[in-house]
Amino acid sequence: MNDSASCPIIIATRGSALALAQTHMVLGQCRKAFPELLFDFKVIKTTGDKLQTASMSKTDTSLPKGLFTKELEVALLNGQADLAVHSLKDLPTELPEGLMLAATPRRADVRDVLIYRADGRPGFRGFQPNATLKDFPSGATIATSSTRRAAQLKLARPDLAIVEIRGNVATRMSKVAERAELDATVLALAGISRLHFIIAPDGKLSGEGVPVGLLAVVIDVETMLPCVGQGAIGIEIRAKDERITAICQRLNHAETFQAVTAERAFLRGMGGGCQSPVAAYAEIAGGKISVQAVSFRDGPAKRASGVDSVNAAETLGARLAHELSR
Repeated sequence: MNDSASCPIIIATRGSALALAQTHMVLGQCRKAFPELLFDFKVIKTTGDKLQTASMSKTDTSLPKGLFTKELEVALLNGQADLAVHSLKDLPTELPEGLMLAATPRRADVRDVLIYRADGRPGFRGFQPNATLKDFPSGATIATSSTRRAAQLKLARPDLAIVEIRGNVATRMSKVAERAELDATVLALAGISRLHFIIAPDGKLSGEGVPVGLLAVVIDVETMLPCVGQGAIGIEIRAKDERITAICQRLNHAETFQAVTAERAFLRGMGGGCQSPVAAYAEIAGGKISVQAVSFRDGPAKRASGVDSVNAAETLGARLAHELSR
């Protein structure tokens, strides 16, 4: 699209607060690495943004794939943008012809966070600071739109009630704060951190737009294995755009890219999308990659894990998917 350094390189993004925060992170990295080039961004509304009343926990074919990515990809293919910034967990493992995942900046914390109300509000059930799932009473209601989270919550606490919730981070927090029938929700720590929300040592959650009286506690990965790509930002580009490919090489964090390659190979092998009831987490150390995976697709939890060389990341992910699909 841009053959001259005088033309800005355009980054496509959704318009949510989190998407914009992530895009500005990438913009900052671009401008630091390439001060001689011009960069700008374009906000594009996606199908997922428009379907605010759709059930995100349903995995039937009534919901198209790429709910939060398709329109950004169309902008890339049409030459209206040069890069698209995604929450990698939203990016399908099968990309349109002519596009590729070119870079993943360093990954943020992959863990999830339990968010709930504090004590002391008349008519609302509250909880003490640093409460964990085991501290919730039988029948407590936790809201989530994620089949992965719902399955793992039920595994940890079969006596909890799980209900659906929609909206962005701020909306979900507000619903917990304002609706007495909801006791808690679960959100990604990476998203909370990128929005500059802070969890104090006493569990108090603060930041611009955070409702008063909310507490938060981080859930360990043993209890809540993250979804594929959680905490990672994906940068998608046209496959044959050598100029933008060279830029992305400077933005890429190699270990993050290898880790999510294994996770995405697992998800691809499971035949699922971002709302499938599966989870996988890859870590790299000493030239080796280790992957933990779990599937609730066929009922009770089935787990698999493996270790291989970093260069075999994709093969390892596919192997674990095959193991869990048998």
